[in-house]
Amino acid sequence: MNDFVISAFQLLSLVFSVMIHEVLHGLMALKLGDTTAKDQGRLTLNPLKHIDPFGSVVVPLVLLVTGSPILIGWAKPVMYNPANIKNPKTGDLLIKLAGPASNLALAVVFGLILRLLFPFVNVPIFGSLVIFLKIIVATNVSLAIFNLVPLPPLDGSSILFALIPDKWHALQEFLTRHGFWLLIIFIFFGFQLILPIIGSIYLLLTGPAG
Repeated sequence: MNDFVISAFQLLSLVFSVMIHEVLHGLMALKLGDTTAKDQGRLTLNPLKHIDPFGSVVVPLVLLVTGSPILIGWAKPVMYNPANIKNPKTGDLLIKLAGPASNLALAVVFGLILRLLFPFVNVPIFGSLVIFLKIIVATNVSLAIFNLVPLPPLDGSSILFALIPDKWHALQEFLTRHGFWLLIIFIFFGFQLILPIIGSIYLLLTGPAG
């Protein structure tokens, strides 16, 4: 299997995974009583509704070109109206957790499939499938952990804001104001800090197939 096919599948896996991630945000908001995502047509598997030019295209392509061991990115955030949710702070926490949780769920499912197929890795058709499954698991584990980093616009920032005391508003204001640039710096210079976590979870899910 050549590098172009692998890179193309990595991008496809990323787009699919961030799309599921955002749809789950919207579904959780809908469950909690807000229809904003539904009204905006975001509860769909049409990737054109979710692609963010920078997070879904530029960042992944730069990481591919620079030979990054991990491919990450993000889609357009799903919007919701806190006024439609009974407990906005708890609701925000649940909505934001739904995205990373969906990626971990996908990683678990495809990790189990990978374990089942691994004994047949020497069969040509299964050998290629194993490679694709590894990419899907790695992508979703990476997205789940990456999105828990507490920097806007990632889910981790909203989770942090929901958990910290209100008196820490200065931290929230600082991260909200400078989060995007801090995130760019983190992607290109600090990502190695979470690589051991991603690697450990990946190996836990894939076992000998990893």
